[in-house]
Amino acid sequence: MAKKIKKLVRLHIAAGAATPAPPVGPSLAQHGVNIGEFCKKFNDLTKDKAGFKIPVDITIYEDRSYDMKLHEPPASSLLKKAAGVEKGSGTPNKTKVGKISKSQLEDIARQKMVDLNTEDLQSAIRIIEGTAKNMGITIE
Repeated sequence: MAKKIKKLVRLHIAAGAATPAPPVGPSLAQHGVNIGEFCKKFNDLTKDKAGFKIPVDITIYEDRSYDMKLHEPPASSLLKKAAGVEKGSGTPNKTKVGKISKSQLEDIARQKMVDLNTEDLQSAIRIIEGTAKNMGITIE
């Protein structure tokens, strides 16, 4: 018999740096999740993605057990890192803040494929290209 779901929680946690402090502790403790165990498991799974905030979906069951699904870092974070900029442009149609190559765009699209609603690489590239354009990042 399937476990009964108590709550679905979505958090954005710095990779490899989950601690029992807010937002992790209060969000999970109220549902009876062992926070120390969660933090250790999350940090082990994300230590290779340091520097990014990782979206994680946590399914908490009635028996206080949980499952977590890690997503890739947001496309905007990947684009900022590739372009070497701190933040996107406030007026992307007028002010450009950085440049990335077509190969960098394709690498980001391949990485984000699992989180996007497409199976086609060209569609994924167009999605990421739109995000870059809205951030003021040009593609060469």
